[in-house]
Amino acid sequence: MNSFGKFFILSDYGGTHEPHIGGTIQGCPEGIELDIEFIQSELARRAPSSHPYSTQRCEPDVVEFLSGIKNGKTIGDTIEFRIQNKDIVIDETMLHIIKPSHASYTYKMKYGIKDNSGTGRASARQTACRVVAGAIAKLYLKQFRIEIEAWSEGVKERRSEGVKERRSEGARDKGDTFGAWVNCIIRNLPAGLGEPVYDKFDARLAYAMLSINACKGFQIGRGFESAHMKGTEYNDIQNTDFSFQSNNDGGVQAGITNGQDVYFSVAFKPVPTLQIEQQTIDFSGNPLTYKGSSRNDRCVSPRVLPVVEAMAAIVVADFLLQ
Repeated sequence: MNSFGKFFILSDYGGTHEPHIGGTIQGCPEGIELDIEFIQSELARRAPSSHPYSTQRCEPDVVEFLSGIKNGKTIGDTIEFRIQNKDIVIDETMLHIIKPSHASYTYKMKYGIKDNSGTGRASARQTACRVVAGAIAKLYLKQFRIEIEAWSEGVKERRSEGVKERRSEGARDKGDTFGAWVNCIIRNLPAGLGEPVYDKFDARLAYAMLSINACKGFQIGRGFESAHMKGTEYNDIQNTDFSFQSNNDGGVQAGITNGQDVYFSVAFKPVPTLQIEQQTIDFSGNPLTYKGSSRNDRCVSPRVLPVVEAMAAIVVADFLLQ
């Protein structure tokens, strides 16, 4: 499953240590002006930065389009693109380690890999391809005035009494990683997007978000809070002109958009690779300790924000074309 979408389809390839990552986009309508500056600005949002939780890997992420474009516009044919991996460093000491909560073990069991060189597709490096496709989807959505915005509430810890912010506590947390809570809103969506039963708008949106690396939770509208509400508190009552008095459903009813803003939240677990020694095993089952390097993010935020927006844009574009 290297593809996502039914009508606006991203198919991507490549891993973190290969010469290139890239992909194809099928179904993109013709005549869309390909704003390269905008696409690069979206990639820049995802790229490593001076943020204290960001990886030290330095990738310029310059996208090269190989087909599907003429005179700066899409021609309705398959768009092919690639991004060169320039800052490749293979840490031989990490090659045979089963990293806790990482792809190491599940890829070993599913594919029979014998070391971590076979887990490249599990790397968040792949998300750069999503951002390219998402940026093109956003350019398509501009004609409908549809806007998508994601933001992070900061590094979070989810507790039963609510959401509490966690920050690094100096030396004690030095080298540890953190989870993140991301909100997103889709504005100016028309009513009627989404299919009954098995291809609901919110179901596909959840599928898209949960496909992002480290994502462990999704909610739309009031989400899990709605489990503790009464119907009299929750129901989105309509006026005689069909306008809504509230938006607890998050813009989706019976799996179909109702014309209100769609808003949702996504939870990301702490990045698995710590810069602190951990107990683990190798690919043969022998116990050992290991410590990650500064070439891994300590938190997916803020770099994941354009990825969330990109996947939301692809979902919306796909349903509009459908």
